[in-house]
Amino acid sequence: MEDSLDDAGVAQLQLLISRCRSKPCLLHHPSLSFFMDYLLSLGARVPKAVEGMAKAGESSFSDEIMESDIEFEGEVVEPGNDLPQKMGDPSVEVSEEMRDKAQLYKKKGVDALSEGKLNEAIEHLTEGILLNPTSAILYATRAGVFMKMKKPNAAIRDADAALQINPDSAKGYKSRGMAKAMLGKWEDAAHDLHLAAKLDFDEEIGAELKKVEPNVHKIKEHKKKYERLRKEREMKKADTERKRKRDEEVSAASAALKDGDVITIRSSNEFEAKLKAASSLSRLVILYFTATWCGPCRFMGPVYKSLAEKHRNVVFLKVDIDELGNVAHRWNVTSVPTFSFVINSKEIDKVVGADKAGLERKLAQHSSP
Repeated sequence: MEDSLDDAGVAQLQLLISRCRSKPCLLHHPSLSFFMDYLLSLGARVPKAVEGMAKAGESSFSDEIMESDIEFEGEVVEPGNDLPQKMGDPSVEVSEEMRDKAQLYKKKGVDALSEGKLNEAIEHLTEGILLNPTSAILYATRAGVFMKMKKPNAAIRDADAALQINPDSAKGYKSRGMAKAMLGKWEDAAHDLHLAAKLDFDEEIGAELKKVEPNVHKIKEHKKKYERLRKEREMKKADTERKRKRDEEVSAASAALKDGDVITIRSSNEFEAKLKAASSLSRLVILYFTATWCGPCRFMGPVYKSLAEKHRNVVFLKVDIDELGNVAHRWNVTSVPTFSFVINSKEIDKVVGADKAGLERKLAQHSSP
């Protein structure tokens, strides 16, 4: 019979490969170890898991936060690649004659602007700036012309120059705010426009704010949503990490406890480790204190072993009081055999002597769900 994949299987494989292409660290996820082995068997070169990549077991295909799209209002233009405009030399000493000439060029520029001759307006204003590079109003006026030409970057450069000369230039903030809005930098735009409104409010600033502020509100709402999703993801990661650590602890504890066997303790450290492992699994522990010279102990040994084989969820420990006298002393053992029933490292019951029936009865009592 010819091997084949149905359409659904092919689609799932394509999705897996697409995700691995965009996020190679997924190949190191434990669930994909079979796929990694296959790729390596073909001689494929697989990127190593490095710092900054998602660690194995830390993420899954379904826990990624996807940013929602924001539909902004208003026209946004591309920044453009125009060369920077001519700027004045701030070190130039401006004479009264130069200042007067600059004012004439400013008037010519404003007149050209009123006639819709934008390039001519730029030329006149540039001449004025070169003559008087200390004039904030010249830069701010030229910034306004660049805005009408839909050259926001040039407008921002002029507005920055104007504000450097005069930090209280309402026209500088206004031009820069409108230019930032044209570039889609809504929050920066709102900041500058509000400053302009405080310094010298006009209807154009108010109209621009009405366009900008709804977009700023959308950004704030989006950030709140993103932050909520981020916190949810962090909580999910923390829960996953806690579960992973818990699973590791359970696995290590299970490996340390031999289900169905009697564990002979050889040291105090081993004794504490077994109790800790049993506590992490919430298991009942029976401590069988014995000695090689004890006759009744030799009778109870096979009984204890048989009970361990039957009750695999109970931990059966065996302690020789001559080898670990300190342990026997700590557990107040005065005669052998003694059987202490322990939960979470605390004794809850005890059977003293070779009482087979009593041991079986206590075991049934404390090991029942």
